[in-house]
Amino acid sequence: MSSEKKQLVARAALDFVEPGAVLGVGTGSTVNCLIDLLPSIRDRIEVVVSSSKATTQRLEQQGFEVTTLNEAGDLDLYIDGADESNKRLQLIKGGGGALTREKVLAGAARRFVCIVDDSKLVGMLGQFPLPIEVLPMAQGFVVRRLLKLRAQPVWREGFVTDNGNHVLDVHDLTISNPVEMEQRLNQIPGVVTVGLFANRPADVLLIGDDDGVREMRV
Repeated sequence: MSSEKKQLVARAALDFVEPGAVLGVGTGSTVNCLIDLLPSIRDRIEVVVSSSKATTQRLEQQGFEVTTLNEAGDLDLYIDGADESNKRLQLIKGGGGALTREKVLAGAARRFVCIVDDSKLVGMLGQFPLPIEVLPMAQGFVVRRLLKLRAQPVWREGFVTDNGNHVLDVHDLTISNPVEMEQRLNQIPGVVTVGLFANRPADVLLIGDDDGVREMRV
């Protein structure tokens, strides 16, 4: 996504932050643009919850005190990016490795606004390798189960999640039914989180393109 498109969708997302908001903030370069704009609406934000250590650090640099989800309770709004989205606003996320905490915050949010550029819109999810967070001791077992699905899992070497786990990036996975696939992969013992956000898709998708920002809803 170009810097200009990131700025456009990040600015458009500010309109969804209502006074007194309990706000969840995702992770990634587009969300970083959002974080840099949040001080302009500081008076609307009651509580901020973060999806990663990196996001927490950036929020604190902007003068925000970051609260845990346990302390905050449910969120009014969660804003995050995505690696892919279909027209049903089902997503692939986790390119930055924060998929577990992102999925928790999305699940805890009354409204989930996703900010992307037009290159992230796809007819079928799966061209972007699907991230799966796994327990380190179960990595080999999960790989073998994925190979039976004729997928090609690749260990993201040298990367450890904020939860102390590993990430497998799964190539060549046909995701014709995202809800069923998410449920199926979640049932593999040792899988912590799947980067498919299908059972809990976005409520609003803000898309930056050459003409500005357009909005999609389910």
